Amino acid sequence: MNLILGAFAQVLTVKMVLIMILGSFVGIVFGAIPGLTYSMGIILLLPLTFHLSPLMAVTLLLGVYIGGMTGGSVSSILLGIPGTPSAAATCLDGFPLAKRGMAGKALGTALISSIFAGLLSVATLMVVAPIVAKFALKFGPAEIFSLVFFGFSTICGISMGNVLKGLISGFIGLLFTTIGIDPVMGMSRYTFGIGQLISGVDLLAFMIGMFAIPQVIKILSVDESLLTRKISSKVSTQYPSLQELKRMFGLMVKCAFIGIGIGAIPGTGGPIAAFLGYDQAKRKAKDHEPALEGVAGPESANNGVTGGALIPMLTLGIPGDPATAILLGALLIHGLKPGPMLFTQHADFIYGMYAGLIIIHLIVLVMQGFGIQLFVKVLNFRKSYLYTTILVLCAIGAFAVNNNEFDIYVMVFAGILGYFLLKFGFPVAPTVLALVLGPPMEENFRRALILSQGNFWIFLQSPISWFFYLSTIFVLVGQVRRSFLSAKVRKLG
Repeated sequence: MNLILGAFAQVLTVKMVLIMILGSFVGIVFGAIPGLTYSMGIILLLPLTFHLSPLMAVTLLLGVYIGGMTGGSVSSILLGIPGTPSAAATCLDGFPLAKRGMAGKALGTALISSIFAGLLSVATLMVVAPIVAKFALKFGPAEIFSLVFFGFSTICGISMGNVLKGLISGFIGLLFTTIGIDPVMGMSRYTFGIGQLISGVDLLAFMIGMFAIPQVIKILSVDESLLTRKISSKVSTQYPSLQELKRMFGLMVKCAFIGIGIGAIPGTGGPIAAFLGYDQAKRKAKDHEPALEGVAGPESANNGVTGGALIPMLTLGIPGDPATAILLGALLIHGLKPGPMLFTQHADFIYGMYAGLIIIHLIVLVMQGFGIQLFVKVLNFRKSYLYTTILVLCAIGAFAVNNNEFDIYVMVFAGILGYFLLKFGFPVAPTVLALVLGPPMEENFRRALILSQGNFWIFLQSPISWFFYLSTIFVLVGQVRRSFLSAKVRKLG
């Protein structure tokens, strides 16, 4: 109880509240504007956190994450264009409702469903995470290796439907992790005589390039008229009645837990949860007409993912989607190593983060509820100016990491690489995921071999290791099967 009260005392200061407001605002804007993503918002704000305390830094980025997931519904309902991939299912009923003059009611339903599911996911995170963390204390180097190996199976889940290309993209990321100082021998490797590479490829500069630059190039190469539909500034949020909320309550709870479960499984994420939530909503419908349930279901599911995705990231150090991969990188940059020891050595940080998540959801509720007319103006903003500004901020952010000009070149290289990967159908998220997971995988692999004096049997001695290896096989087989079925359906279509 003292930890909880102390946590709220930490976050309910003027500076912390302003930090959360800034993060939530940026998240809603980046979530609402088609082409931008909350992942890009997190990337752009990450350099601003270097001089902040770890709790302030992470709370700022979590504000972007929560705000972005919630804000994606704005353009989905008003424009029929999903602001984020997770909001794609919201378009199916949200936009038709808007065309029938129910835009305000659809926006209100989306907001209430999102906040309810988000808070429920935070409560689940608070209960489940310590249990998982206690279990993870039993892990040695061999078990951690098997866990990280399982983490690589999430590459299949974020491979945009093509497992082989996702694995190739992940392998490219692994190659970059070998650059710099060998973690065991202490010798430089693969630096090709470039002194700046002795410390390795900077994670933040690489992430900025991979996530932001390809999207900016892609958007700037598209006719701006295709991205803009003028919206009336008279739109306002109208909340559903108590009778409507009572009717939808069971659906919201069910879809929220679907989202929490999906989020806790690395490599799944918001889009899958949202469409499962939409499916649950339409099963309840008596006809196929657009309804508020068609908005409440997917929004509850995709916002349930936020708390669920933080469970494996905080307890096991396994990010389940691009956003949590960036958050994992942020924790590492601020000297916090995700895992079971985080809950024992930094309990004040963990509880402060829980309190911050609760406050952030309330801030997003107020901000999006009363500020919808402002976000409508943002949606009508000229895209060429917006994305050019983002490009400049990317360069500033990369330089600010180490005050090193070379990091800008790393960012540009990663951006060009990411652009061509996307151009030829290779997802960029696996590359960044491999860059995050590669070092602990190599370090624990070699540490386990040192402990066993070169005996590879150490990797198969533990039931925990077997569990993760079998889980990896299960995930890979499932993803490959899904890819074949998708290809077959496309061929028949």
